[in-house]
Amino acid sequence: MGRIMGIDYGMKRTGISVTDPLQLIVTGLDTVETPELPTFIEQYFKQEEVEKVVFGLPTHADGNPTHLTPVIQKFAKQLQNLFPAVEIDFQDEAYTSKKAKEILLHSGVSKKKRRDKSKVDRISAVLILQAYLHHI
Repeated sequence: MGRIMGIDYGMKRTGISVTDPLQLIVTGLDTVETPELPTFIEQYFKQEEVEKVVFGLPTHADGNPTHLTPVIQKFAKQLQNLFPAVEIDFQDEAYTSKKAKEILLHSGVSKKKRRDKSKVDRISAVLILQAYLHHI
């Protein structure tokens, strides 16, 4: 059984989470600059067995897709072409950034560290993957 990777795709940065090999526990893996994402994923796939990648899909409050949705879908298709054995799926990511900020606030992290947007992106990726796996 391979890991499942969760991706909170952004125009500047992308948060990444993964499960353990038994797909029970989700942890934040990293936040990378989005242009570096393909290289990061390729290197990670060489080190670890990943059977599925779950992308968070952003929607407006009314449920309609945002401007980022087609960009994410295009990247997912490119990833599928590069790694045909890896399944691609999507999860609604509504309010994950807001929840991630609340988690940081309640965790006692200093205000300075809460401003680090890479932490929010990584936690958002964890929340996306947990929701996909029905952990929340």
